[in-house]
Amino acid sequence: MEKDEGVAIITIDNPPLNVLNKQVQQELGTVIPEIKEDHDVVSVLLTTAGEKAFMAGTDIKEFPQMMKNPNRKESVMFMHSVLNELDYLPKPTIAVLDGLTYGGGLELALTCDIRIAEENTKLGFPEINLGLFPGGAGTQRLPRLVGEAKAKEMMYIGDPITSKEALSIGLVNQVVENGTGYEIALKMANTIAEKSLQALARIKKATDEGLTMSLQEGIEHEAALFEEVFQTEDIKEGVDAFIHKRKPQFKHQ
Repeated sequence: MEKDEGVAIITIDNPPLNVLNKQVQQELGTVIPEIKEDHDVVSVLLTTAGEKAFMAGTDIKEFPQMMKNPNRKESVMFMHSVLNELDYLPKPTIAVLDGLTYGGGLELALTCDIRIAEENTKLGFPEINLGLFPGGAGTQRLPRLVGEAKAKEMMYIGDPITSKEALSIGLVNQVVENGTGYEIALKMANTIAEKSLQALARIKKATDEGLTMSLQEGIEHEAALFEEVFQTEDIKEGVDAFIHKRKPQFKHQ
């Protein structure tokens, strides 16, 4: 993890296909809480090394050991805890999908707020071909994003979809030319990092938690958060900057 002007850049480098093995999970489980507590970080960029795959899934070589483990649910729940840490991080997150994004890799991408895919990216859940199904909350996060029918189709059949189709169903936010995903995502992360984290965190909280509520409950929740944000230093700075026609300098307080 490195920092660049309010942006935390997480790079997963596990050649050849950046699989989400136990070590990667443990290291993510260490770095995400650090980012959460780092007041200099406003937005987060998640990327991987290499050009062939964003992440081709979890490590199938670890499955035989898991089969023998009588406490295999405990291992699965550890992975969930790491993915949840990223999903619930009170800061905007962007994933750069620049190649194969399969299985656990897609589940990792689904925990991010925004996904930018390059043209050659393929996305899918091939677990059914192993007699498995997505075990990193893919059955939960995917239908919430693209709808029940399309999510079931992807998981039942196991064939990957193109980035263009992923865009059409709302699975990714943008499709960009090959080799440009990181640059475009970093530019977006830098733009977000100039905003108030006090407001950004409440946007994420109101949206994510509101999706589990009725409309009226969500409105009440939003109103409470709106009341909170009016008590921050950042809103004073933002309003003063607007009145005096200058760029705001938010301190995230």
